[in-house]
Amino acid sequence: MIIKEDLEIKNYTTYKIGGKVKKVYFPETQAEFTELLRTLKNYIVLGSCSNVIISSNGYSGNIILTTKLNQFEIRGTKVFASCGVKGPLIAQKTCDAGLSGFEFMIGFPGSIGGDVSMNAGAHGQTISDNLISCCVFNKKTKEIEYKTHQEMNFSYRNSLLHSGEYILLYAEFDLKKAPVEEIKNLIARNLEFRKNVQPSLACPNAGSVFKNPQNDSAGRLLDKAGVKTFENANVKVWENHANFIVNKGDASSEDVLELMVRMFNAVKEQYTIELEPEVIFIGDKTKKEEELCNILYKKKQR
Repeated sequence: MIIKEDLEIKNYTTYKIGGKVKKVYFPETQAEFTELLRTLKNYIVLGSCSNVIISSNGYSGNIILTTKLNQFEIRGTKVFASCGVKGPLIAQKTCDAGLSGFEFMIGFPGSIGGDVSMNAGAHGQTISDNLISCCVFNKKTKEIEYKTHQEMNFSYRNSLLHSGEYILLYAEFDLKKAPVEEIKNLIARNLEFRKNVQPSLACPNAGSVFKNPQNDSAGRLLDKAGVKTFENANVKVWENHANFIVNKGDASSEDVLELMVRMFNAVKEQYTIELEPEVIFIGDKTKKEEELCNILYKKKQR
């Protein structure tokens, strides 16, 4: 197994932000992964690092990256995917097999572990729609367990995995047969839509900044609050959609948090709505970052 010490993590994140991590592990098999989960203390599991802000101050603990846990299998309409499988890859492979249900994942930079954890979705589809069961690691008992769809407690951008008690190892799905051309057309439409409403990773970003409030859109509220003009030397709100922050080249985690607080306050002042961040903050906070996180996050960040 590859183990890297004092690794500059920013090169692994879609935000291109993050300081040095004490140790980063790259397991290649489920056996290696579960052994790490049983023996390591003070660790965080990440996949594509696409929905996170990692502190520029770094992290003095251990990070397990699942990028090499990318095995998957298609049996008829059933799909078995390890936690590190990239969403766009499995979307394309299931399309080639004439299976519908993962078209929405074509534009997501995330992996199965993160997508299941946050019940990722778009264009009327969510990952939980076709999920049958999950193989998870119980952090308390240090045992492997199997959870049914019902036991995963899926809701909007949430699941059982958010409790912090379980880590996804792999998931089983049951997709629907459909003509390949129909699936390809839907994938093409989804990609075209995302080009207009989400910056490409050529403009480093971590996806949607805030979750949608019930029966409303965070993007709409932010747009009406006038945040599209917000920027500083290193970060800015993307001009085509108000719910994205773009790293202009040399941004720090503090730069992003400061802009998030400005956006948060603009909506709160105009609509008395407190938006909840979708991006997760990880790492060793500076005093300023602690203050900013206390404004943005109801729950303690990692």
